[in-house]
Amino acid sequence: MSSNYTGEITKTTTKRLYVCHGYNCSYKTRLTLTERDGETFGKMFSYAETAADERGAISQAVQYFEDRAGGVIGVRDRAKSNLAGSRVRGQMDCIDESTNTRSLLLYLQERGLLKHHTVEWNRSRGLFVDGRYPHSTAMLRERGGTLWAVDSWFEPMGGAPDIMLYSEWRSRGVMGER
Repeated sequence: MSSNYTGEITKTTTKRLYVCHGYNCSYKTRLTLTERDGETFGKMFSYAETAADERGAISQAVQYFEDRAGGVIGVRDRAKSNLAGSRVRGQMDCIDESTNTRSLLLYLQERGLLKHHTVEWNRSRGLFVDGRYPHSTAMLRERGGTLWAVDSWFEPMGGAPDIMLYSEWRSRGVMGER
């Protein structure tokens, strides 16, 4: 299981991002970011003097981005997912969520807003046999090497993502536990 899509969906050099939904990126809806969006992101990061501040700004940016995504899709994603949401427009599994979050992070990075982190490939955990459902998340590496998970799957669209040490995120998820 991986959400490391490449190609058009991860091209963030324009003001156009694609929002995955319908599970495993079954649908891709274009989201054009305006100059106002760019200014909003810039303001979020203007106070990020430390790595911890920057992670706070990333949380705000993910929430803002998801609100914008819901507007273009026309459907608000519910928290988590179940198999009934497969191929349902607007509903997102962890592949959709982690892909969308990574696309946003790449967009922010390419615009020079990330000063304390770099975007990594998405990571997964869980194999069923270990009591955990397979799950993916977007990843950041703090300057100096610390890995951070940015997981927006547990909250409804526009909610604050879990941003935690990757080692902590990786150990979670037993029997559906957050």
